[in-house]
Amino acid sequence: MRIVNAKKIGRGEVEKLLTKKSFDEVTLSPKVRAANKKIFGEDLSAIEIVRKIISDVRNFGDAAVIDYTKKIDGVELKNFSVELEEVEIDPKIFASLKVAAENIRRFHLEQLPKSWITFRGENSLLGQAIIPLERVGVYVPGGTAAYPSSVLMNVIPAKVAGVREVIMCTPNANKTVLAAAKIAGVDKIFKIGGAQSIAAMAFGTEQIPRVNKIVGPGNIFVTLAKKEVFGHCDIDMLAGPSEILIVADESADPIFAAADLLSQAEHDPLACSILITTSPTLAEKISAEVDAQLENLPRKEIAAAAIERNGLIVVAENLDEAVDFANFSAPEHLELLVDAPFNLLPKIKNAGAIFLGAHSPEPLGDYLAGANHVLPTGGTAKFFSVLNVETFLKRTSLISYSKKDLLGAADDIIRLAEAEGLDAHAEAIRRRQ
Repeated sequence: MRIVNAKKIGRGEVEKLLTKKSFDEVTLSPKVRAANKKIFGEDLSAIEIVRKIISDVRNFGDAAVIDYTKKIDGVELKNFSVELEEVEIDPKIFASLKVAAENIRRFHLEQLPKSWITFRGENSLLGQAIIPLERVGVYVPGGTAAYPSSVLMNVIPAKVAGVREVIMCTPNANKTVLAAAKIAGVDKIFKIGGAQSIAAMAFGTEQIPRVNKIVGPGNIFVTLAKKEVFGHCDIDMLAGPSEILIVADESADPIFAAADLLSQAEHDPLACSILITTSPTLAEKISAEVDAQLENLPRKEIAAAAIERNGLIVVAENLDEAVDFANFSAPEHLELLVDAPFNLLPKIKNAGAIFLGAHSPEPLGDYLAGANHVLPTGGTAKFFSVLNVETFLKRTSLISYSKKDLLGAADDIIRLAEAEGLDAHAEAIRRRQ
């Protein structure tokens, strides 16, 4: 891994290295561009492809979904739906899914907000009603790996929130994914993926119902499609490639640190693995350990590409500087492999999830602890939150005044309405005086 010393190259240069490309700045590889040109007849950008697919699905419904699924995935579709029957999987895997599901459910039950009412004046009240969304669509990727954990993480919070119907689109409904869907409480599954599935959920087709919100991660085409349909429905966030940032002092175990960096690198060649340490010696040890552990990874090619492209070790002068760099990066996953991690916690301002101590590695959060693993990426942890129960809830204001209390407020309302030049607003109050 590349090692840089913050003191030698300066803070500005370190911040440049820590600045990640936005999801929509990712360029398509020559191989993908060639494949797209064959499908679409011209060399289109990712957003041009997505807009074409969305327009066609919006206008032609199932026919467009069928056409694009055949062209892009090579799959002939007739009936999109997948039966939600009991599926046979390894009993031990099923048991682990059940444990994870229960932990996720218990964690998210703690997040439930409450409706409230407060009385104002004589028989008047203000309040807020917490209302679950009616129907939510969950996208589950089906590329180089299957993600039953994503099913649990997206569906269970929606069910805890009280969403009436959860539908799921995935191009790879393997047995483990289907088992997770059954455990989580998915109502309908459709075997489609890509931008066409996002468009289908956003606008509805003959077979796929229109949803109020779309959640779940995906590739660049899925992410751009979510951005394009926002406003026709809501979305959770615009997620990019996975990332991890580790802050480590001299007490950190280089074997642990290297393993955790690689746990994200194996996701995607565009994944980002960064370590910031106060120890130059540790930096060298971790770099060597990453190389050694890479050799035995089944997904070595993917992880190696990610480390080559987005792997970085920064040597900081002290832990305060390390934390400053971490906050600037605003990583999806932040690990604190330091002697006293809870001492640093109050200083952390920007992170999707924070893992404190050597025995709280990132995969613990990915699978079993119960906290959600759908997290903001690409620096968006500066303003986005982790997916949670409130992702699936709306807030509606409640207002009820008695005649006496309205009359007491009338002059102020009329005065403010007239100050804005909205005479009909003022008149609506005068008519009640």
